[in-house]
Amino acid sequence: MGEYQTVTLKMEPLDQSLSIDAHKLNHTAKVINKFVPQGSILERLMNFAASVPDFRRCDKGNIRHRLNDIIILMILRRTCGHVGRSDIIAFGKYNLNKFRKMGMLKNGIPSVATFCRVENGSDDPAMADSMQAFAENFHNELFKACRDREIVCVDGKAERGTVHENGRSPDIVSAYSFNTGITIATEACKEKSNEIKAVPILLDKIDISGKIVTADAMSMQKDIVEKIRKKGGDFPIELKANQPSLRYGIEDRLVEHTPVYSYTEGPELAHGRIETRTYRVYDGLDIIADKKKWGGNMTIIEYESSTVKKSTGVHTSEKRLYVSSMPTDTPQPGTIVRNHWSIESMHWGLDHNLQQDNIKRKSSRAARNLDTIQRIVYSVFSIWKGLRKKQSDKNKGMAELIRHISMSFTRIMRFLSQK
Repeated sequence: MGEYQTVTLKMEPLDQSLSIDAHKLNHTAKVINKFVPQGSILERLMNFAASVPDFRRCDKGNIRHRLNDIIILMILRRTCGHVGRSDIIAFGKYNLNKFRKMGMLKNGIPSVATFCRVENGSDDPAMADSMQAFAENFHNELFKACRDREIVCVDGKAERGTVHENGRSPDIVSAYSFNTGITIATEACKEKSNEIKAVPILLDKIDISGKIVTADAMSMQKDIVEKIRKKGGDFPIELKANQPSLRYGIEDRLVEHTPVYSYTEGPELAHGRIETRTYRVYDGLDIIADKKKWGGNMTIIEYESSTVKKSTGVHTSEKRLYVSSMPTDTPQPGTIVRNHWSIESMHWGLDHNLQQDNIKRKSSRAARNLDTIQRIVYSVFSIWKGLRKKQSDKNKGMAELIRHISMSFTRIMRFLSQK
């Protein structure tokens, strides 16, 4: 019988072109220093990605892809407006040589399963804390150029792409700086809880001393009001029927009192309607019955809007009440109240430009990690505009910038090289 020769075939992983240890020491740091300007947005994004704790067993097995490389790839592709994992992989493969010149993705592009494991396995509170550290550095720099008192908007957003077994979507409460356009911090509501429990935890994470905190009617709670006062902040909070005794008591007494002052804004044409806004400011000393419960005297702001739809001529009007810890002589309190809508605009941008509600995630952890990445992407555009000197650049919208930088890898790098 003839002798058989054994032939050994070397199989390469499907998603790799080279196979090296992802944690092996190499010249990555020198390469990054060559391509990434110090102090730039990109360098700080890389620092953020490197600060996220690796959930994998680094001491066992062959980890082919560094976690920070995967996170940076996710951020860069979403900066271009693409959100699907297949789009991220296609982007990475097309620009793989460019990434390797930067010392990244030495083992090729991670698979879809790897992206799934990263989103579901990464510690979501730790990633959110890393985002807060990233945001604070830029926030402090950009706020130095602002002369106005800072306004911090607090509100929650449901992650509608994820649904719990009880039919509810996870809620994430965020603190958003109106002055800089950056999400400062986030806090996830527990599965069987709501924003009322999450807001005090969120306020403990940030410095609000000397700042104005705006919130919707759900935050009109004794614990939240006390927290803001103790931390040295002020607030205007909308008053609705969730505090019936306070709401209806104020409504009954307002007719007997004269406002300290009132003023009118408008008429103003916007969004196809002509709106006139009237604000009346009252001293709550003789109007609020249970002042001790709410920590002392408060100012009452009555907002009345009269709107005419331009196309049909239909006239509508509405009234709203706000309670505030700010003194009655605060100039233009209505402007502060209206600035709270900036966080609603940011939530709309997450859904419209980054398709947050359309992305399905099975677990709350994956949903929050996705939210953290997308809030960083949204903040990057605000940071870029804040660092620019030309007013025309500052006025550019997020959609316009996404269209511009998505045309080439070079444009993305130039965009993120801003410092």
